[in-house]
Amino acid sequence: MDRLHKALDFCIRHQTILGYSIVSLLTAASEHIFSSVVFKCPCNSKNMLYGSVFLIVPAFILFLLGYMVNARTWRLLTGSCPPEKRCSCSPWGVCARYGLVLLPVTAKASVAPLTWIAVALLRASFYECAASGSSLIKNLVCKDRQECHNLMVKLPCNEKLSEKISSEFLALQAQSQLIGWFLIASIMTVALISTCISRCCSPVSYLQLKFWKIYLKKEQELFEIKAKEHATRLAEINMNCFFEATDPAPFQTPSNEDWRKVSFLYTFNSQEQYYSMIHKYINTNRGNSIRFGEGDQNPPGLGFVDEVNASESGF
Repeated sequence: MDRLHKALDFCIRHQTILGYSIVSLLTAASEHIFSSVVFKCPCNSKNMLYGSVFLIVPAFILFLLGYMVNARTWRLLTGSCPPEKRCSCSPWGVCARYGLVLLPVTAKASVAPLTWIAVALLRASFYECAASGSSLIKNLVCKDRQECHNLMVKLPCNEKLSEKISSEFLALQAQSQLIGWFLIASIMTVALISTCISRCCSPVSYLQLKFWKIYLKKEQELFEIKAKEHATRLAEINMNCFFEATDPAPFQTPSNEDWRKVSFLYTFNSQEQYYSMIHKYINTNRGNSIRFGEGDQNPPGLGFVDEVNASESGF
């Protein structure tokens, strides 16, 4: 039992890294299935198109899915252009406003597509097919030899043809693997540098950041409990009034304006210690104080505030 608790604690502490690892493993498994079962290089003039589609299109789809399943995307967009402000709501204005905030979302959405491309390059099937149909590669390897051009497109279907084409030219499979390792090394380097910059720019210390995350988790747990109790009580009152044909008793529930205020993007102010929008709302006279609208731009290291609230809510 003690080992189970330790395992659970480990998973909770490293849930972000474990989540990325699971996504990467699932993506790698999917790529293996596609390259082994679905992918069949035509070995003709369509090699370039066919190989490129299998290399790039699934990665693009995974990138879009990454945006769709990220809770912060919908927290940013929900209510951005309400009907009463639709005429004055410019798509370009919304993009400019949220561009910086969406950078971490883009980084997370890129995990699966970059994994797909890296694994596909290491396996080399897609690249070999696409490169064998590339006019650039053909001209580089074959020069002006037309027979070599014809053999190149058949290379993915017959590896022995590589001996007849060029002994000096690096094999397409080796090229693909080198590019794959370079991509992986670049991704890891960028990830490490961006994480270091994000932590260095954090306006709070390590232990306060840890306390902050604990507070957000507990606040969201209590919000779920209270919201269910409140919604259940309101539903009971309405059902009783409907079936018993009576008038409802007064029942206090947050107004649309209250919900809108606590749904704002979190902004950090170094002069105040608010750990969430609800915390700020309560301590600024229910959002009526001028201090409620004050705040600096959300620092990259504090993007977790909106993410925790949204992900725990299931949106």
